[in-house]
Amino acid sequence: MTDSNSHIGRRTYLKLAGGAAASAALAGCTGGGDETETTTTTTESGGEETETTTSTPDESEPFEVTITQGQMPSGLDPQDHRETPTDIVVLHAYEGVLTRDAAGAMQTALATNYERIDGEDAVRFDIREGVTFHNGDELTPEDVAYSINRVVDEEVGFASPQSDQLAGVTGAEVIDGERAVKVNNDGLNPIVFSEFATYLDVMQRSWVEERSKAEIGQEMNGTGPFMLESYTEDEEVVLTTYEDYWQEPAAVDTLTFRAASEASTRVNQLLQGETDVIVNVPPQEVSRVNNNENTRVAAAPSTRIIYNAMRYDVEPFDSVQFRQAMNYAIDLESIVQNVLGGFGAQTSQPTLPEFVGHNEDLDPYPYDPEMAEQLVEESGYAGAEIELNTPVGRYLKDLEIAQAVAGYIDELPNVSASVRQRDFGSLVDELLAGSIEARPHWFLIGWGEATFDGGLVMQALLASDGTLTTWQNEDFDALLQEASQQSGDERDATLQEANAMAHEECPWIFLNQQFSVYGVNDAIAWEARSDERIDVYDMSLK
Repeated sequence: MTDSNSHIGRRTYLKLAGGAAASAALAGCTGGGDETETTTTTTESGGEETETTTSTPDESEPFEVTITQGQMPSGLDPQDHRETPTDIVVLHAYEGVLTRDAAGAMQTALATNYERIDGEDAVRFDIREGVTFHNGDELTPEDVAYSINRVVDEEVGFASPQSDQLAGVTGAEVIDGERAVKVNNDGLNPIVFSEFATYLDVMQRSWVEERSKAEIGQEMNGTGPFMLESYTEDEEVVLTTYEDYWQEPAAVDTLTFRAASEASTRVNQLLQGETDVIVNVPPQEVSRVNNNENTRVAAAPSTRIIYNAMRYDVEPFDSVQFRQAMNYAIDLESIVQNVLGGFGAQTSQPTLPEFVGHNEDLDPYPYDPEMAEQLVEESGYAGAEIELNTPVGRYLKDLEIAQAVAGYIDELPNVSASVRQRDFGSLVDELLAGSIEARPHWFLIGWGEATFDGGLVMQALLASDGTLTTWQNEDFDALLQEASQQSGDERDATLQEANAMAHEECPWIFLNQQFSVYGVNDAIAWEARSDERIDVYDMSLK
């Protein structure tokens, strides 16, 4: 497939019309637009005359954008994290061989062409010419191959937590005499191009090898439209436009990332003009943001599923009956409507409706506390005391969802449930520790999968060797392995069977599909995406 990149032209500045519109350029969102001045004088006869003059501001005035997330990035190494807040930052400086547009369609990026190699379990990428890293060095096929190997091969650098994002990929090499890279797979790998359209940030080999792991996590050197200006850990990341970008430079001159874990703090900062984009606007604040003269809400269903994982190897969660009881115990419809204000959808399985492998025959567990009580008795764990670990401020209403879940369960006469609030970073460290035994017994977490592939979701979260798994089931693993060598309708049917098994075995309390709800400075032209990416390269002034 050939180059189909849609980011060819720089977005044109749309002029802010009139003084009212000019005043809407909040929070460093300056530049663009005419300024209108009105002068009123009193005549000798006592009447009034009004004179309006319009002046055009200096178009060289900087266009600055500030984004406030719930957490700061865990570091700046694009291949050493699994959190979306980190992804949103590093994806402005680093790029992949492929990408996706706002609608999710696959696009070329650092590759100009991609195709399968006949007779081999391999694919090739033709690498774009004329691309430079932020240090001025030219991108080479060796850099691309090295970047792939750094993720999938521990011997190249380190054990990247992103290895499963390139599931089925075994390594990469430069094709002799060509500006191209060959990617080897352990079989057909039907989703290989989908994986590369979503994951794998390309790094410069020599730059990485000259630095320690700590230095790589504090600096940036990508090919993207923004380059690092400064980084204050846990406080602020400042990026500036990379003028030698292989496409036209971004309209935004300076991009700043900050964080506030409390949703109310983020909302107040937006309304006071201290930031331009905020994440996870709570339902009760939507009208306040929309009714404010200079801000609006932008929302979209995301590719993220929110769930409560239960470790299958510890009491009482080693009982299928107990895990099923937890699903019957909660009123999921009420949580979506009353806690989330309708900004969500109930789930019944690991795979969302928009994804390959979704099983339409599965319904969410109904609210049936009597059935829940009976199943707890059958499990032999009547009187169990359980504690739900939850992050605060990472996901839309995460604490409130956890409190509602624990509240419903605690209403059962034979189970006691409580909530433990956790720092998101420390919780993630436990989840990525590498073994089920290191993970909390019961926790709330979210998982976004921008490939729209249910197989990758289940591989990462439920396979015996999955990145965040809390469950092991040989029959389930066999289904995923079978699907990895299939394509089309056959693969879809196998994944549907895997979803049905997960629904019955209940390794999770199935919760909600998250909706991404942003607060936005109304002077900025930008729309929310389903993959949760905040792409500032696509921003312009209205």
